[in-house]
Amino acid sequence: MPSPTPSSGGGPRSDVGRWGGNPWQPPTTPSPEPEPEPDRRSRRGGRSFWARCCGCCSCRNTEDDDWGPERHGDRGGRGSGSRNRRPDSRGSDSRQPGSRDSRRPGSRDSRRPGSRGSAVNAAGDGTIREGMLVVTGVDLLSSRSDQNRREHHTDEFEYDELILRRGQPFQMVLFLSRPYESSDHVTLELCIGNNPEVGKGTHVIIPVGKGGSGGWKAQVTKSSGQNLNLRVHTSPNAIIGKFQFTIRTRCEAGDFQLPFDPRNEIYILFNPWCPEDIVYVDHEDWRQEYVLNESGRIYYGTEAQIGERTWNYGQFDHGVLDACLYILDRRGMPYGGRGDPVSVSRVISAMVNSLDDNGVLIGNWSGDYSRGTNPSAWVGSVEILLSYLRTGNSVPFGQCWVFAGVTTTVLRCLGLATRTVTNFNSAHDTDTSLTMDIYFDENMKPLEHLNHDSVWNFHVWNDCWMKRPDLPSGFDGWQVVDATPQETSSGIFCCGPCSVQSIKNGLVYMKYDTPFIFAEVNSDKVYWQRQDDGSFKIVYVEEKAIGSLIITKAIGSNMREDITHTYKHPEGSEAERKAVETAAAHGSKPNVYATRDSAEDVAVQVEAQDAVMGQDLMVSVVLTNRGSSLRTVKLHLYLSVTFYTGVTGSVFKESKKEVVLAPGASERVTMPVAYKEYRVHLVDQGAMLLNISGHVKENGQVLAKQHTFRLRTPDLSLTLLGAAVVGQECEVQIVFKNPLPVTLTNVVFRLEGSGLQRPKILNVG
Repeated sequence: MPSPTPSSGGGPRSDVGRWGGNPWQPPTTPSPEPEPEPDRRSRRGGRSFWARCCGCCSCRNTEDDDWGPERHGDRGGRGSGSRNRRPDSRGSDSRQPGSRDSRRPGSRDSRRPGSRGSAVNAAGDGTIREGMLVVTGVDLLSSRSDQNRREHHTDEFEYDELILRRGQPFQMVLFLSRPYESSDHVTLELCIGNNPEVGKGTHVIIPVGKGGSGGWKAQVTKSSGQNLNLRVHTSPNAIIGKFQFTIRTRCEAGDFQLPFDPRNEIYILFNPWCPEDIVYVDHEDWRQEYVLNESGRIYYGTEAQIGERTWNYGQFDHGVLDACLYILDRRGMPYGGRGDPVSVSRVISAMVNSLDDNGVLIGNWSGDYSRGTNPSAWVGSVEILLSYLRTGNSVPFGQCWVFAGVTTTVLRCLGLATRTVTNFNSAHDTDTSLTMDIYFDENMKPLEHLNHDSVWNFHVWNDCWMKRPDLPSGFDGWQVVDATPQETSSGIFCCGPCSVQSIKNGLVYMKYDTPFIFAEVNSDKVYWQRQDDGSFKIVYVEEKAIGSLIITKAIGSNMREDITHTYKHPEGSEAERKAVETAAAHGSKPNVYATRDSAEDVAVQVEAQDAVMGQDLMVSVVLTNRGSSLRTVKLHLYLSVTFYTGVTGSVFKESKKEVVLAPGASERVTMPVAYKEYRVHLVDQGAMLLNISGHVKENGQVLAKQHTFRLRTPDLSLTLLGAAVVGQECEVQIVFKNPLPVTLTNVVFRLEGSGLQRPKILNVG
């Protein structure tokens, strides 16, 4: 994939600190004012309007085509716009999604006889003839405590509308003007999209008592007086989204159609509980964790110093489901394709970032977040998604863990089993060589203008579970989806879904974006040295430096789970080397290993740092002579700060030393670093990069190694003061210990918790 051209992405941002070869410098001027967001409702200066075409849908004069950048404003459906919030929900912002009027949506009283509105007969004149079968009301059993919501595992959604998972039956009750007779014909209809069509699955017709098409059917389970109980089966391949629902009846006395009532809208989601759905997960504990869990852990830092942040996914919070569907609408994704999890997850990976399509989040790696929110300040997805739904504007700012956290929320909300994954020492290959190429001059000093590849201290993306009918057999299961905008795929900043099995075996020709993701987890780090004639020669290959640890939150606990084995064979094994060679053979440098030098009898090892922010630290390197002869090593140590993306600042501390090693001997070389030396150089995440280079006098061996570590910051301590009682306020104590020798001012705490606390900001000091 080609290296991208920096773009504003719909708001102020900077690529400094994001790509290799773009070194960080302290900002000297304020960030520019953001340009005004264009009015997405405008369509070439004209007005967009709806025309009622039938009792179950509304249409615009627009055709569905393949998903791509918007040409003239939004093409999304009507179901995901801002609506009045339901009265019983927290808050009363009238701009929030939810109820359409002052009545409580989903309440059965409003749907019983007498609330049908104006009927429509075959002649269209609204006349109700004697003997007609008139539907006077509908009860979709949609409340959170009703059978439908509980059986479909949607009772946690803070909505009163009916929310279903496809491929699973549900119940409803029809209230009629007279008892139902066997000669009567009742037909249920579901419509979604701008131009509902039966052939595209956007207009579903379900005759009661007869087999429908594609797995849809409805059966009478009980007929008692003027009440008719139905059991309705949805298709396991149904489109996901918000459907309009209506009913038609036919008898000798005439035809009747129940007018569309927005309170009878039905949401349909993917179903990991349904064996016929291609997103099916055959482990209940997996479904509980990866679909229903509203909170989690996101890991960051370095392999030796792993940090974690609690993240509130909040996929069941009120308004979040509407926001997720709105994302698909903003992309203009054809409704006919919304039943395919491969297509849906790919669109989400494009839309969670803002670079091509004014998506959810604006990326910013510059260190200047004055025009938005510092990515490290976010503690959950809810505030981000509701802001995007409410305003239609991209939210500033995000980095990889924020993109991944929001993606987990969206995919879990839509019904895909999804987990947030952290890869430590994650490579960013910019030239499709499938190797991390680092160039040095004759004296082994890095040539920054050539070092476009970079190794991120960590990178966070997502795994989602599905079958891959578009690939050969053997590639079902976990699929990588990455919403962080790093490289383009088919001209768009998106990534995946990519089968983890194809990554593990180096099958980089499998779609989507396998070469890029393989390089992130299992490429070799190749060190090139410039020769006297200007050519470059490989002087060292580091085989175990990339993708050293891949982790996610464990099922049912807050512990970490090591999932490295799912992405790669054991390091150094025959299968792992074969995967690397298979992948490299399809890269831009297929013969890269042909010029490798083999004289490597002096080994370099960096001792892990456990440094704390605000304290002095000690860098330690151990040299070991594994040969049978004396070795003399000229060693150079260079220390610089680094963004977590691998982009470095200038060297602020260095050390040079000559070390003589007897056969089999080891020696530790240390370099002390005082707080006052690194304080002014620190950037986000408090990470540092140690570059090690050396030369063995006797055999000409070149030593090269890079080691990243971070300065630890204190954890927050939360203590509940007193008992927690449902419906009552409780007091929580937050403790943070300042590790610095200076007073902190303008400290900001962000609080968020599903079902407990809407996003809230506390300012201290």
